[in-house]
Amino acid sequence: MARASSQDVIVLGKRRRKRLERIVAAASSPQQLVLRAKIVLAAWRREANAHIARDLGVCVDTVRTWRARFCRGGIRALLDRPRSGRPPVYGLEEQLLIVATVTEAPEVDSHWTHRSLAQRLAEPVGISASQIGRILASLDVKPHRVRGWLNRPADPAFHSKAQAVCRLYLTELPADTVLFSVDEKTAMQARSRKRATRPARPGRVERREFEYVRHGTVSLMAAMNVTTGTVHPKIIKRNDSATFIEFLTELAASVDPDKKIHLILDNGSSHTSKATRKWLTEHPRFTVTYTPCHASWLNMIEIFFSILTRRVLRRGEFASREDLIQKITTFIETYNNTAKPFRWTYDAKLLRAA
Repeated sequence: MARASSQDVIVLGKRRRKRLERIVAAASSPQQLVLRAKIVLAAWRREANAHIARDLGVCVDTVRTWRARFCRGGIRALLDRPRSGRPPVYGLEEQLLIVATVTEAPEVDSHWTHRSLAQRLAEPVGISASQIGRILASLDVKPHRVRGWLNRPADPAFHSKAQAVCRLYLTELPADTVLFSVDEKTAMQARSRKRATRPARPGRVERREFEYVRHGTVSLMAAMNVTTGTVHPKIIKRNDSATFIEFLTELAASVDPDKKIHLILDNGSSHTSKATRKWLTEHPRFTVTYTPCHASWLNMIEIFFSILTRRVLRRGEFASREDLIQKITTFIETYNNTAKPFRWTYDAKLLRAA
């Protein structure tokens, strides 16, 4: 049997051997690279070239080539060398024209497709839709995708406002003050499935009918006592200043008259209207801290709304609007029996480089 020449004897250290073994074991390794790594490992075990070729189903010359390359260049030499390939059919000028077109708003469609781009560029370039797709993929341009984005100016007072809210959560309140986080959850849909849901069984998950019937919507206004975690709810028909003032009046009646009430509110129209501000001025028992704009996540009541969504709304079945109201009310009553305050950790402090 043929033997390797003395200059092609493979010597592997522990680190190199483990790297080669990882290449062979990894499912993501290219098959050509796996084959070459197997050749090197077999040569390291002092197997003859003919024996290696027979085991791996390759010719002896292939074994000689790759063990020789490894001896000269190590693991890096097992990789394919760069190839020039065929010169691109469409050069930089054509690619820039494609990018310039795809970043413009189309005249008819809502967004560009590869086909509509090919039709638009038929005269100046004459390019196929599939070729446009390859060029856009190489440039990482994806006209078929969109991501929501809020275009708003930076609020220079964001951190001071956020810190004011977090300070209320993190510091102990005076004994004569009750802190409420207040907001609304609107347009909760009362929906029922056209056919009954089939319950879960061993080996099969619960199955729900896709089609449903709408029975209307329900809106909830709620105030959460930050200290105790209990929730004071009110089902509302309109989310306006008059309704909000009525809710605050009910909230005041539920609190010890000797205690002050501090509210955390977002910048919703019913919270910041002239009528609401006038009423708050006339009732000095109330004080308010507003969250920064577009920062509803700083309002702690949103955590409760998330719980309500997951446990009642998301998989709920509601035969009518009244049924949904009843189930929301029952859930809040049950929730309040075991309510605990949320543990707030965010302090809104700016991170500083070391």
